[in-house]
Parts: sequence; structure tokens; C-alpha cells
Amino acid sequence: QVQLVESGGGLVQAGGSLRLSCAASRSINSIYTMGWYRQAPGKQRELVATFTSGGTTNYADSVKGRFTISRDNAKNTMYLQMNSLKPEDTAVYYCRAGVLTASLVYNYWGQGTQVTVSS
Repeated sequence: QVQLVESGGGLVQAGGSLRLSCAASRSINSIYTMGWYRQAPGKQRELVATFTSGGTTNYADSVKGRFTISRDNAKNTMYLQMNSLKPEDTAVYYCRAGVLTASLVYNYWGQGTQVTVSS
């Protein structure tokens, strides 16, 4: 198991920046996959950025060139640097950890952090 705690959300004007953090309760070195997702009111949760099991990164087209996912294994923390924010980035942002156990991947989610971008 792993517990995840997001932080760093808030209210920012369009064009501004925020950095989200996701602190894990255990070493993230062996976590199979990790990523950031978001859910806007009335919409489904969607992928924002992830680390694959091979260590590469994937981004949603809507955030490419503006958001950067990173991780600090020594601090057991994953980050999402968000630049050039737009009102349509407003959502609750969640981090996810996929833990491989007996050939099955179990997903764990944080409680989410609100990001609001004003126009």
C-alpha cells in the first residue's frame, strides 16, 4: 500500500504558475507507474501527465509545453510544474501511484488539490 498527499494547489491568474507536490508514504523507487490526473466540475477525470513503467513521460496534448512532471526519489515526492495556466486548467488535481503486486497493478489515489485559474 501507499498513501499519497497532494499539496500546492490554489488560486492563480491566467498566465501564472503553480507547482503541485505529491508526497508518498513509502519509497517511490519501486512504484510501477505514477501520474497526475484532473477532474473539472461535470467532467470525467482525465490524464494530465504520467511516468510510465519504463520511466518515460506522457502528457495530455492540452498541457504539452506548459506542464512538467518530475520526481525526487530521495524525498518520495512527485511534482507537477504548471506554467502559462489557463482558465480551462481549473480542476481538482489528483496523483496516482500504480503498485505492481503479483502481476497485478493496484492504483492508489491522493485526496486531490484544487487548482483555480481566473481569467
